[in-house]
Amino acid sequence: MFRGRFKYLKEIKEIMASSYQRITIIKIRKPLKKDINDELQWLGASLGLFNLRDKDKSCFRIFVELLKISKKGVSISSDELAFKAGLSRGTVIHHINKLIDAGLVVTNDRKYILRENKLAPLIDELENDMKRTYNTLKEIAKDIDNKI
Repeated sequence: MFRGRFKYLKEIKEIMASSYQRITIIKIRKPLKKDINDELQWLGASLGLFNLRDKDKSCFRIFVELLKISKKGVSISSDELAFKAGLSRGTVIHHINKLIDAGLVVTNDRKYILRENKLAPLIDELENDMKRTYNTLKEIAKDIDNKI
């Protein structure tokens, strides 16, 4: 099971490197108390995932469920996520698309899983995505400078 997951995630990383991704980083003061929910909220808010419009913390709840299920190495359907998080399927799909655009979630046979099964490697992958993006920006900027 895990060998297949490794091969699948390797393919996904290659696809993610060349497709659309919205990378957002917001500098927010770390939470003062060491509470896991506050730290998860801070992490998501720092990545631009959770905002004040999300009054019932839908995206946060979906992210937590995905984190739990990804640690087990399995994917989950939108219906299962909706049930576990106590949300409508439409709400789940809306937030899943946001998490996919951010490069955090990948699809696997119409099911969803975090790109990495732990948070530190997930952040490392996002950092790599940003580095690739900056390198492309620099390359194109140099090309434009040479043409002007």
